[in-house]
Amino acid sequence: MNLIEVLKEYLVVTIILICLVVGYILKNIVTTDKINKFISLIMAVLGVILSLWMHTWTFTPDVLLAGLISGLASSGAYDGFKGIKEYFGDITDKFISSEKKNE
Repeated sequence: MNLIEVLKEYLVVTIILICLVVGYILKNIVTTDKINKFISLIMAVLGVILSLWMHTWTFTPDVLLAGLISGLASSGAYDGFKGIKEYFGDITDKFISSEKKNE
């Protein structure tokens, strides 16, 4: 079994989206590094709790792994979206500034 198949089996979109929203709220409400440096850990724990809840509080290694992978994937998704936004923001800024020079 390769890595892609493992991820397909254990990634839970519902958990990823819930953790993504909670992480975004934490990041923007609490602006100090005291909480922000632990957001990935918080998302992993939240992912496990949500995975347990979705599996009627039955604890198995598969439930634990699905929660951990999905919670941590939400942190990666946030960083990916942030990087894309910064990249395209830079392109937009360069495009707008070059248009102003041509006027």
